[in-house]
Amino acid sequence: LAPEILVIPGVPDPLCARIAELEGFKAVFLSGYASSAAYLGAPDVGLMTMTEMVDCARRIVNAVDIPVFVDGDNGHGNTTNVTRTMREFENAGAAAIFFEDQVSPKRCGHMSGKQIVSEEEMAAKLKAAVDARRDQDMIIMARTDALAIEGMDRAIERMHAYLAAGADMSFVEAPATPDEMRHITSTIPAPNMANMVPGGRSPALSAAKLEQLGFACVAHPTALSYVIARAARELLHELHDTGSTIEAEPRMMRFDEFNQLLRL
Repeated sequence: LAPEILVIPGVPDPLCARIAELEGFKAVFLSGYASSAAYLGAPDVGLMTMTEMVDCARRIVNAVDIPVFVDGDNGHGNTTNVTRTMREFENAGAAAIFFEDQVSPKRCGHMSGKQIVSEEEMAAKLKAAVDARRDQDMIIMARTDALAIEGMDRAIERMHAYLAAGADMSFVEAPATPDEMRHITSTIPAPNMANMVPGGRSPALSAAKLEQLGFACVAHPTALSYVIARAARELLHELHDTGSTIEAEPRMMRFDEFNQLLRL
């Protein structure tokens, strides 16, 4: 592991992944939240199928030369499904994948009303993922949503079991305070990931602060989606009202600049 925290922007499509690479990021993250919004125009409530997510991952992997982290949701089924999910994402070129312990259909980790499977069922899924992995350099991250449902102690107990099952990294979703974050990183003996969702349950903290709290990496899965949605809405509102995009041109890339971005 590198000594400094790894900042991973969530990308909804290959274009954003390429921009992230050009801006110097060392990895990108394909989140179910961003994919569901971009490809279905729908919320993150488990609507994207495994094959749709794999297709998104493959396109992003082909567009960049940096590692791509992917969202494996809850494995898209039971342990048998996890085996196929793992192999499909690995064949697509993913560098890392996380699996969570929510039931089907799952939902965004910062939404209310989540439900989780038993610790034993999730540990079996992770063992299936480990057994299916062909490239030992591919990282398997375990995510638990137990904090909001069973409390901190059980969330940590679950994560210890998930690491014992073979997971390489830990992701305890939606701690509500810096003290909770510090407790997570100090009691879980693995690299931990933080998740920054604007308006979500966790406080908005800088990468430097999260590094001080003991996190190895931080994902920003929704920020680009929110910025794109706001910019698109403002432009289309202006076009609808005025019949022109002339006033918005200072905010746009130019024709040649965009073509250069796409490597014309």
